[in-house]
Amino acid sequence: MNQQPVSQPASEQVVYERCLCREALDRLRDLLGISPAVRQHLANSRIELLKAIRAAIDERIEQASRASQRGTKVTVE
Repeated sequence: MNQQPVSQPASEQVVYERCLCREALDRLRDLLGISPAVRQHLANSRIELLKAIRAAIDERIEQASRASQRGTKVTVE
């Protein structure tokens, strides 16, 4: 993914990885001209969305791991 610098004072330059959530929030910010407080809420919601996606993936991994452990014992002669 491309890394994009975020507008900050020169001494506090921050680089973020671009992702779909970040792109959507940036577009929304540009369209609405939102305040810094709303921008912070959107940044927090992005983090929460990513945590939710991570939790869903972890849950699916757990289900798949449990399913693969089931099996039938076969006696080999």
